[in-house]
Amino acid sequence: MAEKRDYYEVLGVSKEATPEEIKKAYRKKAIEFHPDKNPGDKEAEEKFKEAAEAYDVLSNPDKKARYDRFGHAGMSGAAGGGFSGGGFSMDDIFANFGDIFGGRFGGGFGGFSGFGGFGGSGSQRRVPRGSDIRIRVKLTLSEIVHGVEKKVKINKAVSCPDCHGRGAVSEADIKICDHCHGTGMVTKVTQTILGQMQSSSPCPYCGGEGKKITNPCRKCGGSGLVKSAEEISFKIPAGVAEGMQLTVQGKGNAARSGGISGDLLVVIEEENNTELQRDGNDLIYSLFISVPDAITGCDAEIPAVDGKLRIKIEPGTQPGKVLRLRGKGVPDLNGYGTGDLLVYVQVWIPKKLDKSEKEMMEKMKVSPTFRPNPDKDDRNLFDRIKKMFG
Repeated sequence: MAEKRDYYEVLGVSKEATPEEIKKAYRKKAIEFHPDKNPGDKEAEEKFKEAAEAYDVLSNPDKKARYDRFGHAGMSGAAGGGFSGGGFSMDDIFANFGDIFGGRFGGGFGGFSGFGGFGGSGSQRRVPRGSDIRIRVKLTLSEIVHGVEKKVKINKAVSCPDCHGRGAVSEADIKICDHCHGTGMVTKVTQTILGQMQSSSPCPYCGGEGKKITNPCRKCGGSGLVKSAEEISFKIPAGVAEGMQLTVQGKGNAARSGGISGDLLVVIEEENNTELQRDGNDLIYSLFISVPDAITGCDAEIPAVDGKLRIKIEPGTQPGKVLRLRGKGVPDLNGYGTGDLLVYVQVWIPKKLDKSEKEMMEKMKVSPTFRPNPDKDDRNLFDRIKKMFG
């Protein structure tokens, strides 16, 4: 499977591009690769979809922010976000983005009018879309490191089982709207100093649906939708972080009139780990050892993501020393390696001593061995800690 191209590269814009520049770049790409201009050209069709996918993300401030932070992996739970490499059909692309060309696409692929833009009479009705559902999911550190499949049960709008989503008792009870003649749109012509200006808007008599129900379904009241509980499974990739939002496409509320279902938006929460602290992809553990162990060295047991690890403390270990266990941290969400487990060694100084212990300490005080004699590395301890954690 080919690796997804960077969305900014697809549209040929920089990360600092304004919304208008992004919109203009998408329009240019869509005109270049539109199916009417490239009949039978599968490569052009894929580039047309690719440009629409990029525009779907970069034109949405929330999606753009997630993409800038996490890349393609941040756009979904198991696959990409937005169109997810083909989650929408060509008709969906036309219905959702056709209006940026100053008019809607014609039926099918037939609204292309040369190089000046996309034409169409404005009669193509928009495909309705259901609303998104946002939930929060708590993950343990182990689930974050290894990835996990979650199941949630949510109440959502689904197609009415009695009328199969049509909203009417029977097909005969659905009539074409007399005002828009089934298009869902009405056209208004205004005279200006520049001549006649034509604009289209959803029909106020049918709500833009192009039809009217004369005998509504009793179960859904004519909406075609009812509430129902549904169990949904989705995969969460390894390396996600607090506050990240993943998209499970098509698992939100259903739309009226058989339209496109909304998405399930999964917001990540990290459960607090009492022993290991996360810092990006690194994990940090504070290890306390006694003064004798710091002087003579010892073996110590420390917590890790999957159980315990034993490490060796060398004789003469100084307080503040950091031991790095490579690859024992959190995997990078985009596949760029794995973080480390950093063990911050702290020497425990007792606050109270008995008589014999005090006498022992007094003897040590006069011993030349215990007189401070720091070398260059000891003096640069602050710089090393700052570099390690800063």
